[in-house]
Amino acid sequence: MIRPVNFCYNEQTAVNNAFQVYNDQTGVQQKAEKEFDDFVNLLTAKGVDVTVVNDTAQPCTPDSIFPNNWISSHEDGSLCLYPMFAPNRRLERKLHVIEALKNKFSVGHTVDFSSYENEHVFLEGTGSMVLDREQKIAYACISPRTNVKLLNEFCAKLKYTPVTFHAFDSTRCLIYHTNVMMCVADKYVVICLTSIHDEAEKNSVADSIKQSGKSIIEITEDQMNHFAGNMLQVQNNNGEKFLVMSSQAFHSLRHDQLISLTAYNEILHSKLATIETNGGGSARCMMAEIYFNTKV
Repeated sequence: MIRPVNFCYNEQTAVNNAFQVYNDQTGVQQKAEKEFDDFVNLLTAKGVDVTVVNDTAQPCTPDSIFPNNWISSHEDGSLCLYPMFAPNRRLERKLHVIEALKNKFSVGHTVDFSSYENEHVFLEGTGSMVLDREQKIAYACISPRTNVKLLNEFCAKLKYTPVTFHAFDSTRCLIYHTNVMMCVADKYVVICLTSIHDEAEKNSVADSIKQSGKSIIEITEDQMNHFAGNMLQVQNNNGEKFLVMSSQAFHSLRHDQLISLTAYNEILHSKLATIETNGGGSARCMMAEIYFNTKV
């Protein structure tokens, strides 16, 4: 997780992120810092190992708090770097972040897709792709930030099977990132199926989930707009699993949905209103999960 320094509303990402809301809120950076620190404290109190790296003031990177879009780690030791849509987000690939990972974990080879920025081709990490790591499936809703050709290249190199579709927000625009409308956990998938308008694509996604042996927990478009799709299942040092989300997402869920989710694992939620409003991302976007082995 990257502790922010220059967090604010990013005009470069707002062009295709309908979850961002422009406002004249004051003290955004300070409020985001507190939300970040409270979130980290919530996770560590449950025994989750959180590697926090402080952002740098220069170059200015207002969305650095969302590292999962530009970097991902994998069980085979691969570290992947991704091409970003917004020019100021490309600056987030800071060497000190990568070095912090290499100092703590056994990192193997790097797979660098970032040169595709020169061709205006983008794939924004585990924002663009929601990975079922056990079944090796990459779910991806196609958007200006998620290119099919590059998705297929990722899948070929990392040995995933792509499942692609088109999903739409309440303004009938393509949803910018897959991870705002679905979350894949070990035994279940939280997904807004109604955002997939094409019946064949919707059935294809549902069938893939069912064939993977996971249960489907559906959320509504209104719940998706409250970031209920932007969740991540994490595991602590004792092997206990938790489903992590924002408080906004948690309070949008119905009682029956909460019963279904807590039957699998405990839910952790934290207030992230400032980050969600200005950044258009939530809890899942703030966590780049680590699959490397810790150095002895």
